[in-house]
Amino acid sequence: MITADGGGSNGYRLRFWKRELQGLADTLGIPVGVCHFPPGTSKWNKVEHRLFSFISTNWKGEPLADYETIVRLIANTATTTGLQVTCTLGHRKYATGQKISAQEMEQIRIKRDVFHGEWNHTIYPRKR
Repeated sequence: MITADGGGSNGYRLRFWKRELQGLADTLGIPVGVCHFPPGTSKWNKVEHRLFSFISTNWKGEPLADYETIVRLIANTATTTGLQVTCTLGHRKYATGQKISAQEMEQIRIKRDVFHGEWNHTIYPRKR
């Protein structure tokens, strides 16, 4: 089960996100459930509640001059209950402007849930 916010690169409308989840389901050989938080409610995410305020406190007053500073400040964050953050900077280059065709979308084995199927669904692996 993956919980995701309603927008950004993992938004519930994005074809690319669904295609990549299909690849994950195929690789793992198990269904991948997805529940998106409704638009404007990403703050319901328990990780955000437990973590982001500590990250903000850790870097307050320090200029975010470069990526290394940001990574260092995030990675040096811990909560009062002992949650420790791990953070690394990714250097991978990602292609932009990719289009997912209707034919590719038809190949995604997605089953929408009865309750808000636009936000909640399961992607099943394709047969090998």
